Amino acid sequence: MDEIRIENLEIYAGHGVFEDENRLGQPFFVDIILYTDTRAAGERDDLSLSTHYGEVSHLVNRFLKEHTYKLIETAAEKTAEQILFHFPLVQSLDLEIRKPKAPIGLPFGSVSVKIHRGWKKVYLGIGSNLGDKEAYMENAVSRLKADKKIRAVRTSDWIVTKPYGGVEQDDFLNGAISLQTLYSPSELLHLLQSVEKEAGRERKIHWGPRTLDLDILFYEDFISDEADLMVPHPDMQNREFVLRPLDQLCPYYQHPLLHKTVRQMLKELEEKHR
Repeated sequence: MDEIRIENLEIYAGHGVFEDENRLGQPFFVDIILYTDTRAAGERDDLSLSTHYGEVSHLVNRFLKEHTYKLIETAAEKTAEQILFHFPLVQSLDLEIRKPKAPIGLPFGSVSVKIHRGWKKVYLGIGSNLGDKEAYMENAVSRLKADKKIRAVRTSDWIVTKPYGGVEQDDFLNGAISLQTLYSPSELLHLLQSVEKEAGRERKIHWGPRTLDLDILFYEDFISDEADLMVPHPDMQNREFVLRPLDQLCPYYQHPLLHKTVRQMLKELEEKHR
């Protein structure tokens, strides 16, 4: 990924734990690396195909002057979000805020916080087998699209599938969703659970009927085996109702543990059931 760099951007603003820091203000220095694709802009000599570093600088200056935070950790987090919200060609960024006048009471050069933030590619499974199944699923997609920390939402076709797990119940409507998000895996899981709850999801019977089911299938190459956050989905290779819609969105996406593509897993499962 190409880089656009802004170094030593000086901004006078009020951020700090002490009241005098907020009231009187002090100098801050900001370093930013924007990760983006500059090839089209460079080939055509067209600024509209790139990210305007002057506009980024003025946004950061304006935002840090108009807001007050006790922690530079918070200032960095919120500033990074603003850049990613307003400049869609920026895929990720490094941002460092330095505070050379921090009230430490000892000789020092500077203190700083440096973070890396960016849009992450995620694939979700979605399903329903109670009530108006399609409405529950479409409402969930609309809820995700409305969230400012989610973008580029795409869906597979919805497919009718038989229940999985041996519990007698109505057929499911299943599908897959791709999106980009600024949420961490645990934050995204919390959001999905809240969307399920809004749809009246009740967890009474394992593999039982539900108004809405949302699962994280892939979160880039992130791997977790925590009881409440298992990513990639631990049983997806055995579930045709997961793989078939997912194959519409990312047939050549490789499972980070099994090292097989979605299409390979689907074909193996189909052959197994012949």
